[in-house]
Amino acid sequence: MSTKAPQPPLFTADYRVYINHTDAGGIVYHANHLVFFENCRRDWFTQLGLDGYFLKTDAGEVQHFVVSKVELDYRHAILLDEIISVRVDTVELKPASIIFYQSIWRTHPDGDTQLSSGKVVIACVQNNVKSKDSNAATPAMRPIRVPKVLYDSICAALSQQQGI
Repeated sequence: MSTKAPQPPLFTADYRVYINHTDAGGIVYHANHLVFFENCRRDWFTQLGLDGYFLKTDAGEVQHFVVSKVELDYRHAILLDEIISVRVDTVELKPASIIFYQSIWRTHPDGDTQLSSGKVVIACVQNNVKSKDSNAATPAMRPIRVPKVLYDSICAALSQQQGI
């Protein structure tokens, strides 16, 4: 029975683990897995030619992203002074959100070890500009569709990953 080889990740970045990422025993705090995932997503957006998480419409309105859901699976400890490989394995585009499947790996000549994996949902929102006369009940931000420039950039990266 043959199995299909996994697709290469959409993006990979290496990060060094510093003392501020760890507890007294030199093991990365569980929450810092999310920090590494966040840094990797930001670096990928930059590679795609996007200005990180803050995009402006032609009218000057600010659009950005908020994490709305996270699922994490911790497999092995990440240790002080390691260089880890953090990946955006793939993404799913929804009308107003993006689902990221990410992982952290320890690379070794004898074979790589997956340290953690996660599913991170980010929602696209737009800030509502408030004036002195605005209604206090107006929310500070509202959900919006994923901006076209980002949507198109991610579609192109997915097509390239899949060899289309």
